[in-house]
Amino acid sequence: MEKSNKTAAIMALVMGTLAMLVSFMAWSSLAPLANQITKMLSLSVSQKTFMIATPVLLGSIMRIPMGYLSDRFGGKKIYIALMIFVLIPLFLIPMALNSGSFGLLIFLAFLLGMSGTSFAVAISYVSVWYPPEKQGLVLGIAGVGNIGNAVAALTLPKISQSYNLSTVYYFLMVLLVIMIVLFFIFCKEMPTNKDKTLGQAFVVAKEANTWYLSLFYFLTFGLFVSLSNLLPALLSDQFQVNQINAGLWAAVFAAVATLVRPIGGSIADKVNPMKLLQVLFTLMALTGLLMAFALDSLGLFMTGIIVVAVLAGLGNGIVFKMVPFVSKGNTGTVTGFVGAIGGLGGYFPPLVMGVIKQQTGSYQIGFFLLVTVVLICWGVLYKAFIKSGNSDFN
Repeated sequence: MEKSNKTAAIMALVMGTLAMLVSFMAWSSLAPLANQITKMLSLSVSQKTFMIATPVLLGSIMRIPMGYLSDRFGGKKIYIALMIFVLIPLFLIPMALNSGSFGLLIFLAFLLGMSGTSFAVAISYVSVWYPPEKQGLVLGIAGVGNIGNAVAALTLPKISQSYNLSTVYYFLMVLLVIMIVLFFIFCKEMPTNKDKTLGQAFVVAKEANTWYLSLFYFLTFGLFVSLSNLLPALLSDQFQVNQINAGLWAAVFAAVATLVRPIGGSIADKVNPMKLLQVLFTLMALTGLLMAFALDSLGLFMTGIIVVAVLAGLGNGIVFKMVPFVSKGNTGTVTGFVGAIGGLGGYFPPLVMGVIKQQTGSYQIGFFLLVTVVLICWGVLYKAFIKSGNSDFN
């Protein structure tokens, strides 16, 4: 690699990861403040979980077109445009909170979801600078931007407590403006294929492996997103943990899951990724059962949470090691597709958990449902890859 391209590659990785971190802080900003907002607006349990889940929806479904746009027009341009757009809901959310309008807050939370598409843009932008043999490690490092969930859970409740809720969103706006300026100055635009049409990009939907990876990511990334967002509310409702400490636990979960992600990608560069996933899914099912029966013990439950964080993080890195191999030249679109399904895996659990809690008074059935999804993924993995020997991703 020429020196100029090596510099561009390093800057793409560093800045793409940092921009994702700040974007993910914005994306998950309502979750660690959910209990405070619930009191302000007098929300029910199901309204609270609906608010927590709402940003995940647009942040999931828009990953597909955003990944395509990045491949087509360049990740630098799309990343900057995305961050400028996210400034709009960040600016307006304090107005919605101060006016007491739950409807307006939900609409802005929906728009805020665009910040979650930063993942598809970042992976598209970063991946083009590196050879296939380094994709697992590099995409794992880029995925560390997910730690924005942890940073949000750790810092935003403290900012709100020291100042107020409005200050939280002005703080996020300042961070985004800084990232926009740095990205504009230091990053080089990626090579693009300007002749690519949306139809050509979406040939990835005809690939069976795209759907298999999407299912696996529905589980692993869905767990990361849903538990990162739901944990503060769950700990408050089930164990009466205060907002600051609940945010700390959510930050620990998100940080562990994020930091082990590159490890999963790196291991998958050397070991059959499908066999790795088989082991992870087995352990995940057992841990889900543990958590279902540990809802009266904070220590045991949090042990299960940390184990799930490790398994989900490793799984995320392993799955995205395989993404560039599905359809060469369409990494952004595959990333968007798989990321969209994975994001939806983070959208539904808070909604389901909220309804289950409101109807039964307990979250236990929700964890039984988690185990069921894990077993389905294990079965698909075994039939499509392990039994058939279809595992050529190295």
